[in-house]
Amino acid sequence: MLVALLRTYLARYRKPLLAVVVLQFVQTMATLYLPSLNADIIDKGIATGDTHYIWTHGALMLGVTLVQVCFAVAAVFFSARAAMGFGRDVRSGLFHQVTGFSAQEVNTFGPPSLITRITNDVTQVQVLVLMSFTLLVAAPITAIGGVIMALREDVGLSAILLFAVPALVIPITIIVRRMIPQFRLIQERIDLVNRVLREQITGIRVVRAFVREPDEVQRFAGVNDDLTEASLVAGRLMAIMFPIVMLVLNASSVAAIWVGAGRLDAGQMKIGALVAFLSYLAQIIMAVMMATFMAIMVPRAAVCAERIQEVLHTPSTVVAPAEVHPPTGRGLELRDVGFHYPGAEAPVLADISLRVDPGQTLAIIGSTGAGKTTLLNVVPRLYDVTSGSVLVDGVDVRDLDPEVLWDRIGLVPQKPYLFSGTVATNLRNADPDATDDELWDALTVAQAADFVQAMPGGLDAPISQGGTNVSGGQRQRLAIARALVRKPGIFLFDDSFSALDLATDARLRAALAPRTRDAVVVIVAQRVSTIANADQILVLEDGRAVGLGSHDELVATCPTYNEIVASQRAEEAVA
Repeated sequence: MLVALLRTYLARYRKPLLAVVVLQFVQTMATLYLPSLNADIIDKGIATGDTHYIWTHGALMLGVTLVQVCFAVAAVFFSARAAMGFGRDVRSGLFHQVTGFSAQEVNTFGPPSLITRITNDVTQVQVLVLMSFTLLVAAPITAIGGVIMALREDVGLSAILLFAVPALVIPITIIVRRMIPQFRLIQERIDLVNRVLREQITGIRVVRAFVREPDEVQRFAGVNDDLTEASLVAGRLMAIMFPIVMLVLNASSVAAIWVGAGRLDAGQMKIGALVAFLSYLAQIIMAVMMATFMAIMVPRAAVCAERIQEVLHTPSTVVAPAEVHPPTGRGLELRDVGFHYPGAEAPVLADISLRVDPGQTLAIIGSTGAGKTTLLNVVPRLYDVTSGSVLVDGVDVRDLDPEVLWDRIGLVPQKPYLFSGTVATNLRNADPDATDDELWDALTVAQAADFVQAMPGGLDAPISQGGTNVSGGQRQRLAIARALVRKPGIFLFDDSFSALDLATDARLRAALAPRTRDAVVVIVAQRVSTIANADQILVLEDGRAVGLGSHDELVATCPTYNEIVASQRAEEAVA
C-alpha cells in the first residue's frame, strides 16, 4: 500500500527527486572524501612536518566541506518541496474522494476516522517522504562508499564490518516487525480518541444538562489511557533500537582500535589510515543507524498509507451514470421503493409507490423510526434505493447527472447545519450569484428577516461553525431561506418546522405557498397541523405505507393516522 501510494503521488515530482539523488550523491562523495584527506594530512603533513602540505590540503578540505554543505542544503530544499507537494496532493485527493462519498460510506468510516486519515495519517507519510530523501537516499551511498574507502585504507581491519553490520541489522529487523501491528493499533486508538472527543465537544450541553461530566471524564480517560499504553509499547521498542546501535558502534570502534594498534605496532598500517578507518566505520554505522531511523518510521507510515488507500479505493455507491438521460417530464415519482442498510436484518423501507406533480405538496408522517428521513434521503441520492426506483422529471435518479439532480433539489435536513462565515455566505451556498435583494426576499419568506436585521451587520452578521450562535428555530429558518435562494424544482423539508412555534409555522407556510406554486414540495413533519393542507399525506409504519391520501381521506380510512391525530388533539387539550 505504501509503495503504491508513493508511486502514484510522487510521479509528478520525478525531476526534483532526481535532482535530490544527484545532490545527495555529490554531498555523500564529498563526505566520504574528507577522512581520506585527513589521513593524508596526518601521514604526509604532520608526521613529516610538511607545513605547506598541511595548508594546501587543509584548504582542499575546506573546499570539499563547502561543496558538501551547499549540496546538502540544496538536497534538503528539493526534498522539502517534493514532500510538501506530496502531502498537499494526497490531502486534496482524499478530500475530493470523501466529498464524493454517499452517506453510506461516510457512516462506514465515521467522520472522526476520516478527519484523522486526512490530517494525521497524511502527515506521517509526508514526514517519511521528507526523511527518506534527506536521510535514506544518502544512507546506502554512504554505507557502500564507506566500505569501499575502508577497504582502501586497510583490508584486514575491514573484517570487523562482517560482524558489526549483521549484529546491527538482525535485532533491528526483529524489533521493526514487532512495531508494525503496534503502530496500526495506535492509529485505531487515535481514531477512538477523536470520536469520543468530538462527541463530548458537540454534545457538551447534553453532558452538562444531565451532569455527566465525571462519567465523560472517565470515558475519555479510558480511551486516552488505551492510546497511551499502545504508544508506550511502541516507544519501548523504539527505545531499544538506539542503544543497540550505539553498542555496536562503540564495540566496533574499540575492536578497530585494538586490532589497529597491533597492526600499527607491526608497521602494517599508518596512524592516518587508522584514523580514517575509524571515521569510515562511524560513517558506515551511522548510515545503518539512519536506515534504522527510517525503519522506525516506515511501519507507522505503512499503516497510515494502508488507511489512506482504503479511503481512496473505496468507491462511492452513488456514481454518475455511464449514459446520462435527459428529463422527459416533471415531478417526483417513487416506484416500489425499498431500502435496507448493509448488514441490517429488516428493510427500512419497503414497497413505497407514489407520485407528486409540480405544484403539489406531499407530507410524510409516522412514528419515530418509521423511515421518514430515509425516504427523503433517497430522492437526492444521499443513499441509493436497494429495490424499486426514484424518478425525478421522469428519469431514474441513477440515470441523471448528479450535478443536474442536486441542482433540481433544495434540501433542508433534519438537523440544519450552518457554516462558519456570515448570514450571506451561508445563503449563497445555494446560489453564489444571488443578490442581496434575493437574500432578503428568501429571509422574509422564511420568517427570518426580523432577527437577521436585528443582528449586528445584518447579512454580514457572523455565523459560528454549526450555527451555534443562533437558536434552533433561527437555524431552521436560515436553512429554509438557503433552500429558497436556490429556487429548485423540488423542495425537501425534513422535519424543518419542528423548532418553530405554531404562529411562526403558520406564517411561514402561508408565505411559502406562492413561492412553491410550480415546485414539488415534500414535507416530513410530526405535527398534523403542519401538514393538514397537503395534497397528499403518506403515513409510514415500520417502513411501509399504511395510508396515502388527503387529511380528510386518511381520517376516514387510516387507523394509524387517526391515532396520531387523536394523540395530538389530546395533548393540545391538556395544554
